[in-house]
Amino acid sequence: MEQLDAGGRPAIAAAVVVHEGRVLIVRRRVSERRLSWQFPAGAVEPGEAREDAAVRETLEETGLTVRALKLLGERVHPDTGRSISYTACEVAGGHAHVLDTDELAELAWVPHAEISEYIPYRLFEPVQEHLDAVLEC
Repeated sequence: MEQLDAGGRPAIAAAVVVHEGRVLIVRRRVSERRLSWQFPAGAVEPGEAREDAAVRETLEETGLTVRALKLLGERVHPDTGRSISYTACEVAGGHAHVLDTDELAELAWVPHAEISEYIPYRLFEPVQEHLDAVLEC
């Protein structure tokens, strides 16, 4: 069954990919309000688990193969109004690069201390707690 948000739009799945002390973020070509830099993410397809969607979207956008570790949580995003889930992931193979040039302008591997330079607003609390736990502060 397709996961839709209150507005009837497909739910969004985001991948929180940590590798070698940094988190992967991507810059969209078109920002959604304050959202320019964000985690790899995209729509959950009908019948697809949120964790699987996060893995698929990361591969489609960045060419990086990741493995889902655990669902960190979900919420209605305060800026977009979209239902979004966040899945902690680890790198399973490949090299991250901008694969989907229609959607992405660039990507970066960011250490904990620099996250706020890219994402200048408070992260969803379960995501922040995960990053605080797995990244060197």
